[in-house]
Amino acid sequence: MISRQWRGVARASDADRYVEHLRAETFPLLAKIDGFREASILKRSVAAGVEFRVVTVWDSLAAIRQFAGESAEDAVVPEKVQAMMVSYDRVVEHYEVVAGHQ
Repeated sequence: MISRQWRGVARASDADRYVEHLRAETFPLLAKIDGFREASILKRSVAAGVEFRVVTVWDSLAAIRQFAGESAEDAVVPEKVQAMMVSYDRVVEHYEVVAGHQ
């Protein structure tokens, strides 16, 4: 499995709106992709606003390409989300999931 991780800093005034965007638009889209497993939203307050790390888990890079396109490392950041952000990653990080525990 592959963990895909993206980081962005939203303006404090847009933080709740960003979470709602993920829940209402992005996550339902991901749920329709074969090979998508799960998603998490992590957040913390920073000087510039609210930092988010979005972590998704996939079966393979081929599954990720169904969402991200041929260049799986490119971040997918819609224009309306870009407008909420102070800064954000243009490239994501992928990690092989080697173990988990529940």
